[in-house]
Amino acid sequence: MQANTGAIRSQLVMNKFLQSTNGNLTMSLKKFSAYSDGKPKKHGRHMSASRAFTFSAAAGSENSLASSNFRSRVLSRGLYLFCVAQVFLVTILSINTAYADGLPNFAKLVEEEGDAVVKIAVITGESANPATGLSPEQLEQLPEFMRRFYEPQRERRGSGFGSGFIISDDGYVITNAHVVNNATQIRVSLADQREFDAELIGSDRRTDVAVIKIDGENLPVARLGDSDDLKVGEWVLAIGSPFGFEHTATQGIVSAVARNLPDETYVPFIQSDAAVNPGNSGGPLFNIEGEVIGVNSQIYSRSGGYQGLSFAIPINVARVVAEQLRVKGYASRGWLGVQIQDVNLALAESFGLDRPTGALVADVIGGSPAEAAGLKTGDIILNFNSRNVESSSKLPPMVGAVLPDTSVPVKVLRDGKEQEIMVEIAELESDKKLVKVKQTAADAGIGIMVTEVAKAELKELGLENGVVVTDVEKDSPAAKSGLQAGDVIVSINREPVESAKQLEAISGKLPREKSIPMLVQRGDSRTFVPLTIPEG
Repeated sequence: MQANTGAIRSQLVMNKFLQSTNGNLTMSLKKFSAYSDGKPKKHGRHMSASRAFTFSAAAGSENSLASSNFRSRVLSRGLYLFCVAQVFLVTILSINTAYADGLPNFAKLVEEEGDAVVKIAVITGESANPATGLSPEQLEQLPEFMRRFYEPQRERRGSGFGSGFIISDDGYVITNAHVVNNATQIRVSLADQREFDAELIGSDRRTDVAVIKIDGENLPVARLGDSDDLKVGEWVLAIGSPFGFEHTATQGIVSAVARNLPDETYVPFIQSDAAVNPGNSGGPLFNIEGEVIGVNSQIYSRSGGYQGLSFAIPINVARVVAEQLRVKGYASRGWLGVQIQDVNLALAESFGLDRPTGALVADVIGGSPAEAAGLKTGDIILNFNSRNVESSSKLPPMVGAVLPDTSVPVKVLRDGKEQEIMVEIAELESDKKLVKVKQTAADAGIGIMVTEVAKAELKELGLENGVVVTDVEKDSPAAKSGLQAGDVIVSINREPVESAKQLEAISGKLPREKSIPMLVQRGDSRTFVPLTIPEG
């Protein structure tokens, strides 16, 4: 009786399962009922009634048992598949939930850190136009409607908006130099609607960092992070006042790090796709931990508005500059005293490198720290202050970040061998102390005419030796390389060139179809040109 009850319950469960499958398995069960032991039974017509009845009863019993066993197996298989589907669904939901939980909570970040972000409004002063050159008597003789074109007129007062963030509870604020320079009045608005007049403490045009001060106590302070730990792909959030709309938050990711921009030698910018517009300048760029890792400074745009590229000053750069501005009102930076250029593939081959890397020293400035330490023209700086120099553009920010009178190790490649030199960095006094030399075209050949010059003329150029190129043969390797008339060839393959005859002798011994370095002075700058002499 218990067995029958269990069978009935199994049958009820199975029927519900079969109904849920639109009866597809019901047909299979019906077909299976014609089988016994897995084989079809054919019933002869000549079978007797009693024998047929006995067989039919036995067959019915066997079919019932087979059907019950099959249904049990199907039920087990169905329940198994159902459980697997449930586990799979729960797993997918768990993954999606975990992914959602891993997204940055920008709302919480803005709530906790947004109070330290300020809006900056500036007013520029009035100034008069230059004098017209006409005397008062001459002005009197002019018709009335003409006088206004010649009388000195005052320019209208200008105004603008920017952003910033508080770095101390007594009111020091970091912003961009271009936001507050030339301002006669600076007004700072906080998130709680309080407003303060601000004083410019100092600004640094080279890094575009400025510090202003408001009078306050227990002000909200932004937490500063470590921009050196920033990686491409990390989430970032910009908060500022684009077009004057204060406390606007926009999110994005880090697109690139250590990005060098034209005319911005000392700043390895953070590039992101966070929407930054005019008015965001000086505002903070946060990481997902709520730490400031950059100061929004520039955008790349052809329309004047956001087009997917924004650039921020790394906070590690801004922090050092801001501290100097607070202490002494100006920022000083390190000076090495070299002219440098990139190492391209041909130059890398000529100097024995397996790939382009480092900063090639094209000239050492007299009286500089580099000269005192023994750096030479033709050295390739591979590492500065324990940091690899991947290209020439990476070196100036590294040098500028070192405080004056600090000794740092410099690893160079000289004559195919690496060596380390200690250099005591001095203070940069002018923009001309460290310049980047533009790279000349790659392949160069001899197809030239040269002339010798007097020692006095060489001395005026700051040279001790060299010959002047007077003509470059058309379509020659030299012409294709970009070598020009007026260039001074200082050395070939690191061997000084003293005369035209010596140049010819050196050229005759040079290997063919291999790049070798040729040092050339063009104007006031020196640059290396990879020289390749073809066979024949």
